[in-house]
Amino acid sequence: MTPPSGVVVLTGRLVARGGLDRVVAGAVAGGVRWVVLREKDLPRAERAALAADLRAILADVGGTLIVAGPDPLGGDAVHLPAAGPYPPPAHAVVGRSCHHQIELDRLTTEHYATISPVWPTKTKPGYGPPLDIAGLGSLVRASPVPLLALGGVETPEQVTACVQAGAVGVAVLGAIMRATDPTETAASLTSAYVEAVTPELSKPGAESARSPRRGLRPTVPTQGSSLTARSGHGRPQPQTATREKQ
Repeated sequence: MTPPSGVVVLTGRLVARGGLDRVVAGAVAGGVRWVVLREKDLPRAERAALAADLRAILADVGGTLIVAGPDPLGGDAVHLPAAGPYPPPAHAVVGRSCHHQIELDRLTTEHYATISPVWPTKTKPGYGPPLDIAGLGSLVRASPVPLLALGGVETPEQVTACVQAGAVGVAVLGAIMRATDPTETAASLTSAYVEAVTPELSKPGAESARSPRRGLRPTVPTQGSSLTARSGHGRPQPQTATREKQ
């Protein structure tokens, strides 16, 4: 199983408009293929039932549910806090929340990490200080694993900036959970990601004879190959967020 990329949605049932199932289904309809189940305050049985419901929504498009914490709740993908456990459990996908270089240096067998906060966030007001794009880029270059940018990502322009800084995607909570139309919001963010990783000359209307020295962004493979040139990592990266996993 490949680690997440593109637009990754973090759940927040207490702020989800119209119910968490509806919001996640809307985000999936808008192109999201990775969802991280949080809701750690729920009893395990209720959380496991919620995990089963969300997996059913994702299954129709070949998506993956990642569970926050060491217990995968019947799955095989987890996202761990920076505090532990160490060493990480052996699952098909293991991610970890990181916030600075010291935490990135502790990573061992994790497949990816989130790095936050990139910008001030409404979900955790006052949390920071924010890294900004320069700080994100610096940590991407030094990280041993692919990084998802987290914290305050709400607009397509921010998604583009994160990808251009080297992140393999963005992790989003508030922008999707609070959206009046989660499908439209997810689609706009996902489209920005796809645009950012699409080689310039493959886009409609691009000039086929344009000089490689003028006006080109770095070529970034989007299907089954590595983002090494952009992120500095040798691990294979997943396909774009708009394609279903094989």
